[in-house]
Amino acid sequence: MKLKEVFEKSVQFFKDKKIDSARLDAETLLSHVLKIDRLQIYLKYDQPLSETEISDCREAVRRRSQGEPVAYITGEKGFYGEDFFVGTGVLVPRPETESLVEEALKFINDNKIENPKILDLGAGTGCIGFSILKNAPGAGLISIEKSAKAFEYLKKNQAHLELGSRSELILSDVMAYTPAQKFDVIVANPPYIAESDPMIQDSVKKFEPHEALFASEDGFNDIINWSRKYSSHLAKPGVVLFEMGHLQGAKSKELFTSLNVFSDVQILKDLSGLDRIVKAVNNG
Repeated sequence: MKLKEVFEKSVQFFKDKKIDSARLDAETLLSHVLKIDRLQIYLKYDQPLSETEISDCREAVRRRSQGEPVAYITGEKGFYGEDFFVGTGVLVPRPETESLVEEALKFINDNKIENPKILDLGAGTGCIGFSILKNAPGAGLISIEKSAKAFEYLKKNQAHLELGSRSELILSDVMAYTPAQKFDVIVANPPYIAESDPMIQDSVKKFEPHEALFASEDGFNDIINWSRKYSSHLAKPGVVLFEMGHLQGAKSKELFTSLNVFSDVQILKDLSGLDRIVKAVNNG
């Protein structure tokens, strides 16, 4: 069987399964299995595949058809210009989360903070903290993650990105850790989905770690607890940046304002125009 046949059948199979990104997913999975660039799929359309290659392609397509994230199948996900190792037990980085990195870097640059200290709460793959670190050469980072599975990916990505000398990884529940210093930037993508939320995709609930997605108090439990605990560990000037659900803007602003720590609290929108980040600044 030629590559063209396998590819076109994969695309059609995904379409039949109502997968919106059918062609992109087929390109990504087949290029991963065959160890070629996505463009080469089209350049090698008439290339015959071995039985082993066909079998491996079918297995990847089968896994995706059952809702498993592409990133879990390939073992990596691109985020802010870097590739991060991912897999079962750690949340897959999302494009909208890149806004957290951009806002953190903007704050560091605008305030001319030469050696910023960064704290990443519930770090997961480390995509937020490590991306800031890669783009702020003088920065130092502490990343907190409670899941042993996620922590393994955090360590892999630290080594892969060669950031061991500027980052400390701590296996701990966020609420059990008390830092001995203040931070210029505190970032987090906490669990913020209500456990009863009917909009969450079945595939997300089936494959991605529940504890990284869902929180009690209609999704606000960790936003409330983490902000209360860590607001006192913010330097002046300093910024706290939390990702949140698109319907949580008003309540998040009210919460952070009520802490009486911040001189400015804003709700920032993502590229889709939805509320996505609470930005709380302490200017001293």
